[in-house]
Amino acid sequence: MTTDVWFVMLPGLLALDLTGPAETFVLAKGAFRLHYIGPDAEITTSIGITMTGIAPLPETLPEGSLLVLPGVTDSANAFATPQATRVSHWLMRLQPEIHRQKIQLMCVCSGALLAAKSGLMSGIHCTTHHNLIGRLKTAAPAALVKENRIFIEDQGIWTSAGITSGIDLALHLINRLCGAEVALTVAREMVVWFRRSGDDPQLSPWLRYRNHMHPAIHRVQDALTAEPQKAWPLVDIAAQAHISPRHLTRLFQQHLGISVRDYLEKLRLAVAEQWLLQGRGVEQAAMAAGFSSPRQLHRARQRIPS
Repeated sequence: MTTDVWFVMLPGLLALDLTGPAETFVLAKGAFRLHYIGPDAEITTSIGITMTGIAPLPETLPEGSLLVLPGVTDSANAFATPQATRVSHWLMRLQPEIHRQKIQLMCVCSGALLAAKSGLMSGIHCTTHHNLIGRLKTAAPAALVKENRIFIEDQGIWTSAGITSGIDLALHLINRLCGAEVALTVAREMVVWFRRSGDDPQLSPWLRYRNHMHPAIHRVQDALTAEPQKAWPLVDIAAQAHISPRHLTRLFQQHLGISVRDYLEKLRLAVAEQWLLQGRGVEQAAMAAGFSSPRQLHRARQRIPS
């Protein structure tokens, strides 16, 4: 089933807020049909490129559509223009369909401010770029604004921190709508990592434990996921983040809720499962994943839940 994705185009649109998610959806090989709509047939983006051929705002959107509000430069002024006001009034008319989840809403970066201005965020858990959190709280006093989040969903309304997090959120939606295999294929094609909400179903360690903003932990995760089969003494893992092993252990428990060793073991189990699915033998799969023997792989399977 193909999902219609409608990108709202306003003057000053942040190019990556549009092109990042758009390219991600396109790589899902026909699962999404993209539309570009707005009050003007032509706009100039944040990087000076002019985009033309923009369709008018439709009266309604088909049920099951995904409506995307990208961010803009200088949102304080850009969302006060006549064009933004027209979009805001249009969103107000769509509000019943959005709140009944007939239409899903995806806000990238300051796009959440436009949704808030249109009355869509009351009582909704949401987030935005860290520099805009205060303005989001002011624009929607009844919203449940979350800080330090890459993206968050509530009642069919998705909000993200902005820029590259729009790609993270697009990958997550592909995972939801098309399945983990399609999402992982797209991520590999784009050479990006998944970062998922902690409340989502547990699919694999490659898709989990990335929904945080701690740079030291991300450095460690990047190193471990690049070479999970490598021998990793805890002191070497901590050296990737330039912190002590004890401090790294505390950070993992605090931000991920899992030990460093268990995280690495989950990565190795995922590698072993991939090799087994390719028809390799148990011993070959165990060694390729960094286990010392098939017995150690078996013990890890019993000890670490999937």
